[in-house]
Amino acid sequence: MGKLIEIAESQIGVVEEPINKVKYNDWIYNKPTSGSDYPWCGAFVSWCFNEAGMSLGAIDLRRGFVGCPFAVKNIHRWGKLVTVPTEGCVVFYDWNGDGRFDHTGIFVKDLGKGLFEAIEGNTSFKDNSNGGQVMRRSDRKYKYAIFVKPNVLV
Repeated sequence: MGKLIEIAESQIGVVEEPINKVKYNDWIYNKPTSGSDYPWCGAFVSWCFNEAGMSLGAIDLRRGFVGCPFAVKNIHRWGKLVTVPTEGCVVFYDWNGDGRFDHTGIFVKDLGKGLFEAIEGNTSFKDNSNGGQVMRRSDRKYKYAIFVKPNVLV
């Protein structure tokens, strides 16, 4: 698990330029990409797992996932929902509590008092789900999240 977190940490500070132009999207789509049609939080998570030698496999694309709602709907195909996350679990966020998952990242550790730390792509303090950079977020609340232990971690 350490290698996965090390790889994710090594990406902290990456910023898209222009909108949604990042290597994670180019990798997952296997072609150059940019523009509003290519949000990249899921591509970042998939890329990190792949670089750590633990491919998530085909979820909604051949190399992983980009669509959080699709990935959550099909957890049974690639992982297991867990109530107590461990380092490396994939976290999905439902900011509005509407059952539609908006964002994803990699769980790092519990911080106590209902908070946890995650490393996420395409986030910022101004826009949790489409902020344009890779960040370590230590302000994440369990009440907005679900956690998946990918089959590659079992």
